[in-house]
Amino acid sequence: MTENLRFEIADRVATITLDRPERMNAFTFAMIDAWAAAIGECRRDDRVRVVVVTGAGKAFCSGGDIVEMQDRLNQTPAQRKHELYGRIQRIPLALEDLDKPVLVAVNGVATGAGMDLALQGDIRYAAESARFAETYVKVGLVPGAGGAHFLPRLVGVSKALELFWTGDFVSAQEAERIGLVNKVVPDNELMAHVIALAERIAKAPQLSVRLIKRAIYQGMRNDLRTNLDLISSHYAVVTASDDHRQLVEAFKNRKKG
Repeated sequence: MTENLRFEIADRVATITLDRPERMNAFTFAMIDAWAAAIGECRRDDRVRVVVVTGAGKAFCSGGDIVEMQDRLNQTPAQRKHELYGRIQRIPLALEDLDKPVLVAVNGVATGAGMDLALQGDIRYAAESARFAETYVKVGLVPGAGGAHFLPRLVGVSKALELFWTGDFVSAQEAERIGLVNKVVPDNELMAHVIALAERIAKAPQLSVRLIKRAIYQGMRNDLRTNLDLISSHYAVVTASDDHRQLVEAFKNRKKG
């Protein structure tokens, strides 16, 4: 990993923490490389059932490091495209390959690519002090980390365009109202709340958890007939699992009691 990104596994929950608080967790390429490696490890490691992503200090992530950006102003368009697709965009692509749930604890400001990366989780919770902004337009950029894909799917096209075109900040409470986050939690309760949910999901039947996630995301790209065919196959698989049989037996025993 890197000194600016912490990766820990405890009680079947992996926690990825952006740890560069003196720069509001603005990410460097080294952090992106470590982040992608951590996601890969989460996918391969059977100890990991749920992933939590958060930031250290008072910010979640302020996006890419502007100082590092200035050093690359003389690159060709082809070089800039390669660094975006070949490095930063590895995060959403790696997450798309991860069937395990990803919960995001937005502990503070999330701007630009930092906001985009928060959008890539399955569930988002925000601290009361958190704020969100798609600030690309303020520095003459476009949302390169996946925001143009994820944001309209969460808040609708018109609201997404408003946020992209203005670069205005949205409070945690407004983010909850428009569906950007699931819930706002007091700052000092955020991580306990998210970890509690992560541990609860980690105790659930894992085949069901992962096939539900797969069905939801694949289903967003399919028609009804394809989705029904897909879920019937998933249903056939889970009904043959030990988890299903044991839980049905336990339910029958409770009813008898």
